[in-house]
Amino acid sequence: HLSFTYGTKIPTECCFTILLVAGFASAQKVVQLSYCSVAENNLRIDCKYALPAESPEPFCKYTQGERLLDTTNPDEEQHAPYKNRAKARIFPGNVCRLLFKNLPKGKSNFTCNIRLGDSATANKTSVVDKRMLLPCSAWSVLLQSSSGLLLTLMTLPTLL
Repeated sequence: HLSFTYGTKIPTECCFTILLVAGFASAQKVVQLSYCSVAENNLRIDCKYALPAESPEPFCKYTQGERLLDTTNPDEEQHAPYKNRAKARIFPGNVCRLLFKNLPKGKSNFTCNIRLGDSATANKTSVVDKRMLLPCSAWSVLLQSSSGLLLTLMTLPTLL
């Protein structure tokens, strides 16, 4: 038993349960969100996430505010205007990809949400500016997601 200054005793098992639940709720996390254009008006967003070992496949969804663009959860319904415009799928390597057709001009917010079972949702939001969008290629994904690696590669000749 643990006791506090007010004399209240709490069973040790209770504290262990609280720590276990809190640890499980924060076990999954979104590591990075990278995006590029597949065609002139089509967007691809890759959401890389981390899970604890031996986890079942999580549910992934992409949202814009309260609007559900698409999800891998069969119990949730996609917002009607996006049925023919957005498709989310999970790929090997803990990646959830959204393909989004007819990206509007200007800036748009996209949020990747990862949920494992009944635990809390991990999410990350990115602002996509259509004018600044690079075509999808290994190089453009490297530029967006690995700025530290890119900086190292660019300064390597100077160091040598």
